[in-house]
Amino acid sequence: MINEQLKNRDLDVLWHPCSQMKDYEQLPLTPVKKGSGVWLEDFEGNKFIDGISSWWVNIFGHANPYINEKIKEQLDTLEHVIIAGFTHEPIINLSERLVKLTPDGLDKCFYADNGSSAVEVALKMSFHAHKNDGKNKPIFVSLTNSYHGETIGALSVGDVELYKDTYEPLLIQSIQTPVPKDMSVEAAKEAAQKFEELCKNRSDEISAIIVEPLIQAAGYMHMYHPHFLELLRDICDRYDVHLIADEVMAGFGRTGKLFACEHANITPDFLVLSKGITGGYLPLSVVLTSNDIYAKFYCDYLEYKAFLHSHSYTGNALACAAANATLDLFEKDDVITQNKAKAAYMMEKLKEFEKLDNVLEIRQTGMVSVVELKGYSSDERIGLKVHQYCLEREVLIRPLGHVVYFMPPYVITYEEIDKMMDTTLEAIKQL
Repeated sequence: MINEQLKNRDLDVLWHPCSQMKDYEQLPLTPVKKGSGVWLEDFEGNKFIDGISSWWVNIFGHANPYINEKIKEQLDTLEHVIIAGFTHEPIINLSERLVKLTPDGLDKCFYADNGSSAVEVALKMSFHAHKNDGKNKPIFVSLTNSYHGETIGALSVGDVELYKDTYEPLLIQSIQTPVPKDMSVEAAKEAAQKFEELCKNRSDEISAIIVEPLIQAAGYMHMYHPHFLELLRDICDRYDVHLIADEVMAGFGRTGKLFACEHANITPDFLVLSKGITGGYLPLSVVLTSNDIYAKFYCDYLEYKAFLHSHSYTGNALACAAANATLDLFEKDDVITQNKAKAAYMMEKLKEFEKLDNVLEIRQTGMVSVVELKGYSSDERIGLKVHQYCLEREVLIRPLGHVVYFMPPYVITYEEIDKMMDTTLEAIKQL
């Protein structure tokens, strides 16, 4: 009864993201009463494994006792303060830790409150740094099939038509260069060569290239080899183009290392982090950059040279406390090693999907496992059918069209992996 009441109240007043609201006539909303670990529970006692970490943010499970404790401690001390002219200990601790943990040469932290906003920070900072050097470089490059968020600047450098086409007249200057077509070294070299050809002709106009390292998440979980990042770093150095690594999804252990750039042993000019940074508790994002970039803005006060960008909730103390607690858990529990074992187990489970006639490909990077289906048109809404079958059997997944993926919280057990993947296997068999 409470479930139905909440559904009706919701639809009277709410407009949900990434939704065609008419779909809720056939696939009702699920009111969530509480969460614990990988499980969500509605008001009638039905439970669901959160197989997508609630849009890739909840890396240590719902209502994690340790993160809960640290947020409660912070709540009694300071909830928020302006970070222009003021500071607080949680943000200092977090920044020191991020500088130490991220690739060498990332020395300064600039905070925002979500991934799209942090991408905007990196774009503006890149253009402005060149401008402070006396160069006008108004163009950004991104990869085909890329996604970087849905604010205007972030949307401009994306390439997923579903999100971008409607707003084309509003967008800033952006061009795309091919993403590696698969996970091979040869594909990485071919794509890097295309980018270098572009730089040869237009590097005097190009401010930066922005990439999602290793995995294009909203781009149907397309994956490529880390050698591509090595080649990009070299090309950017030679042509005076910044490299922006958008690790909003890939950061904090999702790819098998703490940060995806570590797979290529490179340091980007800008590293964009969000999602898992607070364990899925509170909105927070950060752009890390070098002392060299920072120095281009450092001078006696000049309005045109200062980086006058701000967000009201920048460096929120509660969010920083959650982020510090999240980093504590990485340090205490050897999460990366445990994840490698779980990823290997999930890969063995993936091989069962590969045997099905309607599966085109399986692929995996770290704790992201993917099953790409074949032979379905977009109007068949195949992902919605898989989602509904699984939800009725206590598993929450949210396919990207014909691409089914698993991105669970790191605290998932092997038994829960079995339920999540076996249920989905049955869903695909039923198609």
